Amino acid sequence: MAVFLRQHSVRAALPRELLTTCTLSLNSRRFSVLNRPAPNYPGHVPLTRIEKAGLAIGSAVMSLLNPYRGDLIASLGEATATPYFIYRLRDAMLSDPTGRRILRDRPRLSSKTLSIDYLRSLPDNTVGWAYADWLDREGVSADTRSEVQYIDDEECAYVMQRYRECHDFFHALTGLPIVVEGEVALKAFEFANTLLPMTGLSVFALTRMKPAERKRFFTIYGPWAVKNGLGSKEVINVYWEEQFERDAGELRTELGIEKPVDLRDIRKKERARRKVERDAKKNAHNGYP
Repeated sequence: MAVFLRQHSVRAALPRELLTTCTLSLNSRRFSVLNRPAPNYPGHVPLTRIEKAGLAIGSAVMSLLNPYRGDLIASLGEATATPYFIYRLRDAMLSDPTGRRILRDRPRLSSKTLSIDYLRSLPDNTVGWAYADWLDREGVSADTRSEVQYIDDEECAYVMQRYRECHDFFHALTGLPIVVEGEVALKAFEFANTLLPMTGLSVFALTRMKPAERKRFFTIYGPWAVKNGLGSKEVINVYWEEQFERDAGELRTELGIEKPVDLRDIRKKERARRKVERDAKKNAHNGYP
């Protein structure tokens, strides 16, 4: 009883701020699967370190087996972005005037905020037209990027969301298609530029590529990705909403990005060459000259 009264008197003598801090500290130590803290923003799902590790490993394996599963790639990106890499990207934005404006304004890129019809009406040398044309050519929309869930810091969650929604603008600016070969090349560029682990891990998808495609990556697109990713400005700091009417080539020059060899054209010529070879073999087999 005396011990209880002593503890009670000591607690009563402590400043309220210290008691609150101790309580929060105890609650954070109790964080487990059965006792999660409140979410830090809408859609946030707090995970323990073990859960994040499991999510990273599981999504990495499954996305390698099926590189078209965008949800798995998104989960891999979030699970591997902390504790360092997403903060580095956030700091890169804070150190840049345009990046700071983006963090302050929190713009979003989707069909709700973009007028695709307007972008289609722009001159064909502009950033906006290139983006709309790329969406039409690849058969995708501006709403394919899922919401961030697993990054705890609210500001860093927005940074990841911004990177995710800017990805298709990187496609449009470089002209790389969404086939696995094009995605691997762009992810290699993004890794050199952003250092996000998911972008580097995605390069392992080249193990699923055909020999000719792997050869092109190592001789053409890999070297291009490293050179331009490291040599260009931080692409996360581009305020795309303000660049729509700008000449795309001018923006590439400002950022220090060289447009790579047209991958679609290479693949088209490769298919035509194989068709000629198949037809020649077929004719030879049938006795035709």
